[in-house]
Amino acid sequence: MKNLKTIAIALLVVFGTVTLNAQTKKVNASKSKINWVGKKVTGQHEGTINLQEGALIFKGEKLVGGNFTVNMASISTTDLKAGEGKEKLDGHLKADDFFGTEKFPTATLVFKTIADKGNNVYKVTADLKIKDKTNPITFEITVAGKTATTALNVDRTKYDIKYGSGSFFENLGDKAIADEFELKVALQF
Repeated sequence: MKNLKTIAIALLVVFGTVTLNAQTKKVNASKSKINWVGKKVTGQHEGTINLQEGALIFKGEKLVGGNFTVNMASISTTDLKAGEGKEKLDGHLKADDFFGTEKFPTATLVFKTIADKGNNVYKVTADLKIKDKTNPITFEITVAGKTATTALNVDRTKYDIKYGSGSFFENLGDKAIADEFELKVALQF
């Protein structure tokens, strides 16, 4: 029994030290940017989406974790102007055909594993949750000073967003929309 108490105390000290050495840095959502690009046969559209909240976790200078919440209702097209179809496309992206923002107002990303590639570059595998569906996604993130940047591609069909997908519908012709959309993220903390 005495050995069990000694082991328990040792584990608390070790894990307590690890927790104390980890530092959570809250991301400044208003200064961070998420840009998206969605491609189709006849061109592409681009826009922004707002980060609601997020944090990066460091142990010393090394990135060891992160979690983020995105405000899906903030999705906005930037390559169209009012009266040129912007309202229609923004509304369609928020509709159930795409992100269903009324029912699913947020998306989340939670880092699961992180590999240090050197020169402040990390390979991250994270759980991405969109429309109540969670799938793993892998990307590289670069941390420099109080900023972190990444670019990643998301396969929308894994999140039940199949509208206009040539993988699910035939004879779409020039109305086909690419299954993947691109995200470029610049975080400030």
